[in-house]
Amino acid sequence: MIESVSITAMASVSALGSDEAEIWDSYLSGKTKIKKKSFGKFNALVSTVSQLHWDQVEQLRRIKNYKDLDPSVILAIFVARKALRKVDWKRKDFGINIGSSRGSTHLFEKYFTEFLENGKGKVSTLSSPTTTLGNLSSWVGHDLQTNGPTISHSIACSTALHGVLNGVAWMNSGMSERFLVGGSEVSNTPFTLAQMKALKIYAEDDSVFPCRTLDLDKKFNTMVLGEACSLFCLERGRRETALAFIEGIGYATEPLKHNISISADAECFQRSMSMALQGLDLDSIDLIVTHAPGTIKGDLSEVRAIQKVFGAKLPALTSNKWLIGHSLGASGAMSLEMAVLMLRHQEFIGVPFLQDQVIPKRINRILVNAVGFGGNAVSIVVSANN
Repeated sequence: MIESVSITAMASVSALGSDEAEIWDSYLSGKTKIKKKSFGKFNALVSTVSQLHWDQVEQLRRIKNYKDLDPSVILAIFVARKALRKVDWKRKDFGINIGSSRGSTHLFEKYFTEFLENGKGKVSTLSSPTTTLGNLSSWVGHDLQTNGPTISHSIACSTALHGVLNGVAWMNSGMSERFLVGGSEVSNTPFTLAQMKALKIYAEDDSVFPCRTLDLDKKFNTMVLGEACSLFCLERGRRETALAFIEGIGYATEPLKHNISISADAECFQRSMSMALQGLDLDSIDLIVTHAPGTIKGDLSEVRAIQKVFGAKLPALTSNKWLIGHSLGASGAMSLEMAVLMLRHQEFIGVPFLQDQVIPKRINRILVNAVGFGGNAVSIVVSANN
């Protein structure tokens, strides 16, 4: 980091809600949003955006050319509008970097089904432009009428935080003063769920807490998918209006040992956290919002990495995946939003499975982690605007 970056606004839509008060109430309730839902020939545990909020999002389809966009794109446009209403960005030269792990999942499955069923090797005219990964940020840029760079990318489940890294890099280079960053994921579809189940990591037990994030004694995997979009307005320097400041960024990729796994003590997280913490006192980190997907190996390896970096004196650990599941490419942004909310409300939101932690009386600085398939980790330090 050359200089601090301000988070001046944020917006999201997920199973937690669509405005800050509603989202914070969902966190305070301590009630999971994960429910069993039918997907044709099978049922699966998922978290979903409420029908009320989807109805609001779907109003955008009344706009010419918007009716054929994937739900992940429509959701990103809706959330981007919400975020931009909170800042005074009269100049349209800001950049956009919104990513997704799965991309236009609904349209991919729809168009491929049509391709198989018509038997003539033909697909709909818009099948290509509406399923390219780039259409996520480009449609948001079109809707906001921006003149800055529009970037879409996919780095599995660390996608959204890589978007934050990229926005910070552009601003620190002097090439941009403002960036809209984050992730959008609407992948609760039969084929995607079948892929997750094939990995033998998906939750089957629909108990009070189907996703047992950071339960280090669990005997079975408990990952659950959730749909969400979370975006942030970043501005160069320390702004008086900032919700929080980005003080450190780190990233790392470890040698691939398996398509989906990371090492037993998450070497990638050790390196990304160490990079993000450069110049900071370890004791100044009050808590960590972990990636912790609810799998046995995933949760344990991250905790071991934290122990390697912080030693015996660990910050308090938390996550939101026991509430809303894993929103894949948007999950890091949802974790960052959780961190900013805890900084603003000065209240710790824990997990039901860690009862013996030392909870900070004052929350000043939070470390946020995310990692994608193959060990592609990102760590970001955010601090309060005191």
